[in-house]
Amino acid sequence: MSVAAAQTDTIDAKAHVEAIVKRSKTSFFWAMRRLGEEKRSAMYAVYAFCREVDDIADDPGFESEKLARLSGWRTEIERLFSNNPTNPTSQALLIPKDKFGLRKDDFLALIDGMEMDAYDAVRISDMPMLELYCDRVACAVGRLSNQIFGIEQFTGDQVAFSLGQALQLTNILRDVHEDAQRNRLYLPQDLLTNHGIDVDNDASAVFKFSSLPDVCRSLAQTAQQRFHEAESILEHCDPVQMRPAIMMMQAYRRIFNRLLQNDWQRFDPPVSLSKFEKLWVVFRYGLF
Repeated sequence: MSVAAAQTDTIDAKAHVEAIVKRSKTSFFWAMRRLGEEKRSAMYAVYAFCREVDDIADDPGFESEKLARLSGWRTEIERLFSNNPTNPTSQALLIPKDKFGLRKDDFLALIDGMEMDAYDAVRISDMPMLELYCDRVACAVGRLSNQIFGIEQFTGDQVAFSLGQALQLTNILRDVHEDAQRNRLYLPQDLLTNHGIDVDNDASAVFKFSSLPDVCRSLAQTAQQRFHEAESILEHCDPVQMRPAIMMMQAYRRIFNRLLQNDWQRFDPPVSLSKFEKLWVVFRYGLF
């Protein structure tokens, strides 16, 4: 391939991932926009990768088809780390993975997490399995992001662990109803059993049990602890360097606090932030 062709591919790949970010309408687009050009391009590429594999797991389709597509992404990550990517998104990751020391295991962990979501029915057996799921779908993204932000690796991994779990547990506690309608149940089976809840083939049957709020309150205690841990670690980090992570924490903390206020007395519609609240977080923690 000529130098000109390689440069064209790089430009096309960067445009491809930026288009995915813009199309997603994520509230944290402006946080990424505040990063320097190299870090911004790297975050766009990581976000696009996360978006593409997540869409595979969430889109309608047969289990076998989803698993095959995710397997294809695992092959593509191997190509990326052999410096021979063929997908526009992985091509956009080629420079960042060397520039910022992105780890192959974190990309593969995210694919593993999406495979857990790719089945027609999702069940989590116990808290260790839930922690593994959170590590794959959330903490791994945090580890990749923190490498790009430039935080020292040990501290970055600590932030990724605590904040990743806090954010994913908030998602789970917010989306109990929506997930159950898709026959997905992320509340650990052993915790459900301890509260007298027995759900077999139909996840939506969980709402028949009056003890369901107790299960959510129990899981919320872990989420609360993880938020405290993340906040404590981030207090000792450069706030400019970690701006996107702080924005994520502040937005999700507001959702989590609203869940606590509602005390899981209703599950539908799910708790959310208004457009104004999202913009306030962007301006408060993203610009100042």
